[in-house]
Amino acid sequence: MTRILVLNGHPDPARHFLHAAADAYAEGAGDGGHTVRRLDVASLAFPLIRSEEQFKAGDIPPGILSAQEAIVWAEHVAVFFPLWLGDLPAHFKAFLEQVGRPGFAFTPKEHGFPKGLLKGRSARVVATVGMPAPVYTLYYRAHGVKNFKRNILELLGFHPVRYAIIGSVSGPERHRVRWLERLRKWGMQAH
Repeated sequence: MTRILVLNGHPDPARHFLHAAADAYAEGAGDGGHTVRRLDVASLAFPLIRSEEQFKAGDIPPGILSAQEAIVWAEHVAVFFPLWLGDLPAHFKAFLEQVGRPGFAFTPKEHGFPKGLLKGRSARVVATVGMPAPVYTLYYRAHGVKNFKRNILELLGFHPVRYAIIGSVSGPERHRVRWLERLRKWGMQAH
């Protein structure tokens, strides 16, 4: 069975559909016999990184160290976040900057791409958005989700990385219920 980290990137600790989506995936994974850990970014306190020096050699807050430990432990990471202004929320992006430090997530190279240090892990990305998913995907080209997939997860070594965009989250309840059922199945399959 697989060790799965369910990472909830919603910056608001209040319950939203995204929280139910992360719960459904985690429940399905548990029912499938997988070992599951949860990490809610909203529960962590950490400062913004404001300089290159701080990014490379600054102190790592204790909550971020625990997050790094959970990522190393995981064989599969399921990442959930809302799309705000078409992209990751600032708080979640700040978390990724803290976690994705040189020496942990990648080894810098003087020339060319850095070497990702998180190989051997797969990822599932689930993003929610208020507009219909086809509008975000076709008109806006899903730039925020694709950027996260390619420029962060794949660059750091995650493979394969699958993603899904759940649109119209304020729409009919049956739409959300269908998604929760799908997420439970994906959790059971650990993909």
